[in-house]
Amino acid sequence: MFMPALSKMLSRYQAAMVLSGVGDAMGYKSGDWEFNFVGQDIHLELRKLGGLKALKIKLPDWQVSDDTVLHLATAEALATNKPVGDGLFAEIAFHYKKGGTEDMKGRAPGATTMNALYQLMPMSPKGYIIPFNNRGGGCGAAMRAMCIGLRYNRPEQLEDLIAVSVESGRMTHNHPTGFLGSLASALFTAFAVQGKPVYQWGAALMSTLPKVMEYIKSVGRDVEQNESKWNYFEEKWKSYLDLRGISDGTSGPKFPEVYGIKERDEFYKSVSFSGWGGASGHDAPMIAYDALLGAGDSWTEFCLRGILHGGDNDSTGAIGACWWGALYGMKDVPLKHYKKLEYRARLETVGQELYKLSHPE
Repeated sequence: MFMPALSKMLSRYQAAMVLSGVGDAMGYKSGDWEFNFVGQDIHLELRKLGGLKALKIKLPDWQVSDDTVLHLATAEALATNKPVGDGLFAEIAFHYKKGGTEDMKGRAPGATTMNALYQLMPMSPKGYIIPFNNRGGGCGAAMRAMCIGLRYNRPEQLEDLIAVSVESGRMTHNHPTGFLGSLASALFTAFAVQGKPVYQWGAALMSTLPKVMEYIKSVGRDVEQNESKWNYFEEKWKSYLDLRGISDGTSGPKFPEVYGIKERDEFYKSVSFSGWGGASGHDAPMIAYDALLGAGDSWTEFCLRGILHGGDNDSTGAIGACWWGALYGMKDVPLKHYKKLEYRARLETVGQELYKLSHPE
């Protein structure tokens, strides 16, 4: 498998973190675009702003949302380099609680996430555990898990990736539709680092799901509840991969002849839980993946497909832009998109820290 020179890999790590913030801020647009369900309206406003390349992603109009605050929380917890286990999980919970209580003004955090953060007690034994939640299938775990794949990127680290993505996801979204979204976001980031062809990622996700259930059973927490709610995520992804013709991961995807703004919005709604594309743990990474498959190495095309659509586009943007950066670095990304991005320095710093931990000399 092709592995780029390490100097290039460092730049890809930093690009993954920074562009995740860009995707979040662009989709969120201080709430104007995240809560717009009509992609055509977003694209019309984009034209009035001078087009994609003219956008200057900076405060006050382009604040990052809760997605980036909590993605940073995950990454900075991982950068402490604690071994996988209760100590690391408590560290992640501490960072989530800190971000959730100190840095959520104007960032539109989800109710499921905020309710769970109040329940976390990271200073107490097993205080990172919350009860199973039948309504915990949202995208709040998926949107903050990509960096887990930067830290645990090698195939032999799959067990660690599963454990950290599942347990970090269960801290707020203790439901398989929610925390399997966390797994997908982390796993696909690891695949990007490995250089695995994008069209193979979906099939590899499906082959990983039984290993995740093995982990759930080995931990022995909420096993029956997870088994009863497990099939939804798996069936939705199987249906999607069949539709794109990539279930076996041996050939490229098939898209409709006409797949413009309106058609993409209709498709994104069709795979969603309640007509709000990208709002759930299964469809946020799915929409981001669909966009990545269609965009290739074009940043512009990825933004048009994976960020500027109706629905929860800051989450799909945060997820997919991280993968794009891990694959392609800052290739042809306009400087205006990230030069003055909120928290850019923190994102670059933690990207470098995760690179050092995952690529020891």
